[in-house]
Amino acid sequence: MTKTFLPSVKETESSRQWHHLDASGKTLGRLATQAAVLLMGKHKKTFTPHMDCGDFVVVTNVGQIKVTGDKANQKVYFTHSGYAKGGKEIPFKRQFEKDPTVVLELAVKRMLDENKLRAPRMKRLKLFAGAEHAFAGQFAQKKAK
Repeated sequence: MTKTFLPSVKETESSRQWHHLDASGKTLGRLATQAAVLLMGKHKKTFTPHMDCGDFVVVTNVGQIKVTGDKANQKVYFTHSGYAKGGKEIPFKRQFEKDPTVVLELAVKRMLDENKLRAPRMKRLKLFAGAEHAFAGQFAQKKAK
């Protein structure tokens, strides 16, 4: 008989790795999918759907993401305050010029399941509009091992 392997919480916490993704020239949806898979931990042998076994993801050059087709002109982000007539629509172009990290953050967030694990997974996503980031030491430690 084969037994189902369930990793312990300590084991998943200690085995978290750091991944660096360079967004320059990549498509928004494909990059968001790649980041979501790493955050969930689906790339690991020990993936368990009800446990948070994903890794840290650092994405740089988010300001250089591209979108296909006419999405730059047609895509709209909708928010609502909860009050009557409280809806707001922000075009993709304006949001991308204002803060490009929000665009990728929303894309990744909406690819994750809407449950208790989404908030801790999103905390492990680090986005930077330029090439500079504060987590260079994590990758240096990984190479030294």
